[in-house]
Amino acid sequence: MLRLAPHRRLSSKVSRRKTLEFRICDIPTRVDDTVAIAALFQAIVAKLTKLIEKNLGFRLYRRMLIQENKWRAVRWGLDGKMIDFGKQKEVPTRDLVLELLDFVDDVLDDLGSRKEVEHIHTILERGTSADEQLRVYSETNDLKAVVDRLMELTMENVPRDVDLSVGKFATAPSTIAK
Repeated sequence: MLRLAPHRRLSSKVSRRKTLEFRICDIPTRVDDTVAIAALFQAIVAKLTKLIEKNLGFRLYRRMLIQENKWRAVRWGLDGKMIDFGKQKEVPTRDLVLELLDFVDDVLDDLGSRKEVEHIHTILERGTSADEQLRVYSETNDLKAVVDRLMELTMENVPRDVDLSVGKFATAPSTIAK
């Protein structure tokens, strides 16, 4: 079962526990995307643990090479190419994501997160929040429209019976962007 918890500074008592913290990407706008990426991270850890427990290895690459792919991901997103170090050539980022999904497939059912991880296919087809923001801005040339769309997407799939008001006053999305 996947459990998401807010980040908080670990006390000295808690920090003695085995913990693993991911600081790889920003939280996506859509809740479903965030859950999918968290489930994928969980599956990666489970898969690597499984390999280690079976005394099977995997390649380790120099930090400089990893940083190159990180830069490419930041610059080009899903539409770019990354270096597949095993093949020693550039490949579309989406292909590497699909390869990663294949890599973790055998641990998803044990984790109970197959549905959540399969949502990654939706992200690959639809694009990321950054893609959406660029699309809205290119269509409207209006940053307020981008903020309104971000707020709309953030509320997508959030239960409607939750009171999200802050204090006494409600604020329209467009007034926040001013």
